[in-house]
Amino acid sequence: MIDLSINEEGLRRAVARARERGIIIPTFAQMRDPDLIPAGIKERLKALGLWELHPLNLFRITWKNEPVEHGGLFGGVNYLEIPQELSGVPARIIALVGKWFPTGSHKVGATFGCLVPRLVTGQFDPTYQKAVWPSTGNYCRGGAYNAHLLGCESIAILPEGMSRERFEWLSRIAGEVIATPGTESNVWEIFQKCKELKRTRKDVVIFNQFDELGNHLWHYAVTGPAMAEVLRAELRDGRYSGVVLSSGSAGTLGCADYLKKLYPSSKLAVGEALQCPTLLYNGFGSHRIEGIGDKHVPWIHNVRNTDMVIAIDDEHCIQLIRLFNEPAGQEYLQEQGLPEGFIAKLPLLGISSVGNLLGAIKFAKYYELTGRDVVLTVFTDSMELYESRLRELRERYGPYTREQAAIAYHRYLLGQTTEHMLELSYYDRKRIHNLKYFTWVEQMGKSAEELESQWSDFPDYWERVHRQAEEIDRLIEEFNERTGLLKGVGE
Repeated sequence: MIDLSINEEGLRRAVARARERGIIIPTFAQMRDPDLIPAGIKERLKALGLWELHPLNLFRITWKNEPVEHGGLFGGVNYLEIPQELSGVPARIIALVGKWFPTGSHKVGATFGCLVPRLVTGQFDPTYQKAVWPSTGNYCRGGAYNAHLLGCESIAILPEGMSRERFEWLSRIAGEVIATPGTESNVWEIFQKCKELKRTRKDVVIFNQFDELGNHLWHYAVTGPAMAEVLRAELRDGRYSGVVLSSGSAGTLGCADYLKKLYPSSKLAVGEALQCPTLLYNGFGSHRIEGIGDKHVPWIHNVRNTDMVIAIDDEHCIQLIRLFNEPAGQEYLQEQGLPEGFIAKLPLLGISSVGNLLGAIKFAKYYELTGRDVVLTVFTDSMELYESRLRELRERYGPYTREQAAIAYHRYLLGQTTEHMLELSYYDRKRIHNLKYFTWVEQMGKSAEELESQWSDFPDYWERVHRQAEEIDRLIEEFNERTGLLKGVGE
């Protein structure tokens, strides 16, 4: 479970810092339902940009932001349905859109779920401790952003091979930025840097997204209900078949725990790069799907609740970001019958979002889904965060042509196959779960007893975590009451 024991001295300092800087913390309930946010806060948000470094933007950590860059308030869940002309399958593929979070990615929610419980219990003291955010990209962006809004200093750690946009933005927000060797799948090097910091510095607190249960809990408590809301609006007489998500830190997979309570027959399919097929083949390697670092099984992955693993070729993702974003690609898609308005939305898909789309297509083909079936996924971030990658591709391969667009459309979209997929048996799941031992018990100091509890005490182990959302909300409300700042914003 998440440790919610109170450190009164640290809490006193955190409350004083929040009062001094005008920090009001939203609850999980308010993130699920922005109608619960006080009117005075909403009025002030009308003057703020979505990415602005203002503590009130904590209230924009929700799937329901108005999709504008400045002054927006709230509406329904941001999502996009993929036309059959693009997917090549009759099943309805619907994706929640992450671009309209502050920082342009839903990872800002995951980092909130990790930092805030420590802050409102006094376990993290913002007057001298620094929050360390190890990541392959969006998690450390979200962590640095939230830390800034919450009056905390931060250190971002990410591989040196990640996109230029990540480093440029972090250099302005995080107190320190540390580049580790490698690229997307070099997660172990990040872990080693965290160990070094913990050994040599007394002022750091490591928020490792791969083992922080707050990451899982935020998606259970916020993303899961957002998906359920979309299903209520869209299912009509259809069937919800399952959700397809990249492994990454495994935090987003927490939404499937929520959805399976409502739809017990639904499935969770987990994607990874074919070039680094850890779940599928116990494999390793390097890949280019930025946002889904691999070569281990995250501690917070509820493997026993996982039904399928799918490997996505990173070359398919790279080819499709050009198809979706180059003028020649968009023109070709219009020739294939895709509406111009939908084509204009394709830049909402970043590289890992394309991977999620391909995973959903493969899932639909494997189960021979029909037009009655709905498959959910997430577009974690947008191409706004990867424009340098498009420039690099143009410089390396030259201008994009209609012929290249035709090849990409027919080979990498309509031509997706059911290769490199595995429907998990009980012992397939156990084999994947057991891989946690080598990273988390042997090398990171977790207990073998807790590892066994995750498996044998299923689902109770995870349910104990899920029930903590209400307790965390209570602690947030008490924290806000102690600062006294809510009294000044009105109902």
